[in-house]
Amino acid sequence: MSEKKRLSDFQKKIDDWIQNHGGYWSPLSMLAAIVEELGELAREINYSEGYKPKKANVKKKGIEEEITDIFFALVCLANYYNVDLKKGLINTLKKYKKRENNRFI
Repeated sequence: MSEKKRLSDFQKKIDDWIQNHGGYWSPLSMLAAIVEELGELAREINYSEGYKPKKANVKKKGIEEEITDIFFALVCLANYYNVDLKKGLINTLKKYKKRENNRFI
């Protein structure tokens, strides 16, 4: 049976895991982890779109894994700064709706 998860549930679950595994890294270290994961996503997209062949000795993780690695790292940074991701995403959607409403018409 599938259970619905709220964004706040993920923030709490990740916070619990981090607290039980040594605590949060420094903000700059977390940002570096995000940038590193972003590079890994770019590499996977290059492979999947055929722009760059994968080396034989490199394990293909996949785009889903790389995106969720970035999401995990972003949630860690949000938690460190007490950012409510649900509230922030709602505000961002409002901002884009207002700013970009007529852009693609």
